[in-house]
Amino acid sequence: MAKTDSPPYLRLSLIFLSISLLSLFFQLLLNRFDELNPAPHPPEALSRVLVPVRKHFDRIVEATERIGDGLVDGPEDFAYDAESGVVYTSCADGWIRRVKVGDSVVGPAVEEWVRVGGRPLGLALRPDKRAVLVAEAYKGLMQVTMEGHIELLTDEAEGVKFKIVDGIDVAEDGIIYFTDASYKYSLHDYSLDILEGRPYGRLLSFNPSTNQTRVLLRDLYFANGVSLSPEQDFFVFCETFVRRCRKYYIKGEKKGMVEKFVENLPGYPDNVRYAEGLLWIGSPSGQNLFYDTLFRYPLLRKIMGIVGKFYQASNLETESGIMAVNLDGEVVARYSDPGLGQVTGGLRIGNYLYYGSLSAPYIGRLKLNQEGAPVSTAAA
Repeated sequence: MAKTDSPPYLRLSLIFLSISLLSLFFQLLLNRFDELNPAPHPPEALSRVLVPVRKHFDRIVEATERIGDGLVDGPEDFAYDAESGVVYTSCADGWIRRVKVGDSVVGPAVEEWVRVGGRPLGLALRPDKRAVLVAEAYKGLMQVTMEGHIELLTDEAEGVKFKIVDGIDVAEDGIIYFTDASYKYSLHDYSLDILEGRPYGRLLSFNPSTNQTRVLLRDLYFANGVSLSPEQDFFVFCETFVRRCRKYYIKGEKKGMVEKFVENLPGYPDNVRYAEGLLWIGSPSGQNLFYDTLFRYPLLRKIMGIVGKFYQASNLETESGIMAVNLDGEVVARYSDPGLGQVTGGLRIGNYLYYGSLSAPYIGRLKLNQEGAPVSTAAA
């Protein structure tokens, strides 16, 4: 039987449809190409001279215990109540969970406390312990009372809406200090903020007595974690993709001034928490050749902005972990692992270092000896 050719009009229709789809595809690419306008990164983001690290423990996965394995989803940050021994953690599924910590990891009490929705990032316990303050990336700065009542405190400053409410801490006088990592891009598109390389971050305060939101600093490179000093005279805040943390003074002769704290970190800083005399800084990724090259060439970042949805950034995030920094800005210890990615923050409680992650279904815990070295769980 002879093969029947397709009618001419059908072939023409298919050709026309193919041309239309290709035209639409390239138009979409060009539109995205035009919207993203990468800037040269500042010199501090390109430095390959890293700050000295006194002690580096680089195989922490082998010594890590899993707290609440399968019961927490992407525990980003922690707020600790020493009186009750409870850790509050912000999870990727919108829940704030409470975890009772102790010496044993068997049957930890993990409670689904309050679901705030969205993506809660930073947490802080109010000084009177009557509420937990929440940096919810999409909605804004919130508080959750111990009875479970959720209240939105603020979602904009100077008429500009927050896009990624991120790090948070609260002073003894009740003033809340927090960051908006980007006022241009939401958390869903945070990689575009990184690729554009422009300072869209802000450092802010909120006074619950007056309901006043103030912008303390502008033009920050992905403003992230915040932690007050033990004397409450300054706080440290992090800028992730320039690998630095700085001081902002809130008391004394230097009030309102900003100073260098630590630069050229071996990893990209995320959340920061003060405990046991040190600041514990999470690092989703160590410095690596891919990011070094990406930040050095704006054209490469523009191309990555187009094709970025075809790769997983988490595959590039290695040597993740926790950095311990003293109040003089010296990195006294680094806890990392070659195969570990997306660690967001850590907190030392007694002899244990707890750390969270963007994606892990557990809270990591390291038992530390007197010198700060991890104690292997197999040897314990």
